Amino acid sequence: MNPEIMVINEKVKEESQFVDKIIGEISRIIVGQRYLVERLLIGLLTGGHILVEGVPGLAKTLSVKSLAACVRSKFQRLQFTPDMLPADIIGTMVFDPKTGSFFPKKGPIFANIILADEINRAPAKVQSALLEAMQEKQVTIGEQTYKLEEPFLVMATQNPIEQEGTYPLPEAQIDRFMLKLNVTYPNKREEKEILERMSSGQLDIDVINPVISPEDIIKARSVVNQIYVDEKIKNYVIDIVFATREPEAYGLEIKPYVEWGASPRASIYLVQAARAHAFLRHRGHVIPDDVKAIGLDVLRHRVIITYEAEAEELTAEDVVRQVFDHIEVP
Repeated sequence: MNPEIMVINEKVKEESQFVDKIIGEISRIIVGQRYLVERLLIGLLTGGHILVEGVPGLAKTLSVKSLAACVRSKFQRLQFTPDMLPADIIGTMVFDPKTGSFFPKKGPIFANIILADEINRAPAKVQSALLEAMQEKQVTIGEQTYKLEEPFLVMATQNPIEQEGTYPLPEAQIDRFMLKLNVTYPNKREEKEILERMSSGQLDIDVINPVISPEDIIKARSVVNQIYVDEKIKNYVIDIVFATREPEAYGLEIKPYVEWGASPRASIYLVQAARAHAFLRHRGHVIPDDVKAIGLDVLRHRVIITYEAEAEELTAEDVVRQVFDHIEVP
């Protein structure tokens, strides 16, 4: 192995020790949901935001709250409603009668970890205000611009079963989320353990011990960025993304089902998320399995399917799976 890669491997092994501690602490509260917890860590380690789709009661709120407790960071939960205003999120200017002047009152967006619950319940103006803050990592109140503190992670949720009174996010805005996750039900063993914990009153978030500080996360991010990505892996990522845009060039018969392929953000996020996934596995280099592990989460909301695909009951996820099955692994 290349001596430089060996050095990075050793560095990653040393710096990623906190990962197992965080997962261990969260598992004291959360039963199962390893997939969700790992993806939250990937978002935290890359600065990418996460959109979660799942029915109520799957511990989405509890998972992100537990992560915030592990990182000693400020957590805010925003419950989105149709009557919300942008000022309810970012803040506003307030008049002080004593001085006769206005002063800024910062909104709940000024936290490290934000849970945007049922984001599709809020009108477009509110969604745009949140998404702008996510993209720019800054907020303007009056004439003053304020930087948001790092680390800054937004986990937004959508309820897939109740669409009445909702404002679906446009594709261009969904594209700003690094990952889109589909959270499913626990299995029988996990459900039984949940029942036992609930009946014994063990689900108290105060039992979680802080593992690291926000400064440690920022330090870990610089290590994640150093993880080695071989040229073959980069070409593999490019082939996957281009196969969603030009499927016929790769011998894929999915052209009638794809209206728009993945954007260049997909290539960037695939590499970033693969690096973070390797970090969680205490590796200093990316392997194809890292790309495959997070590929669906990065691409499922970036491939726009046609009406023909919907008529044949095909989803964007089915199309992406076909791409991964077809593209040769380096």
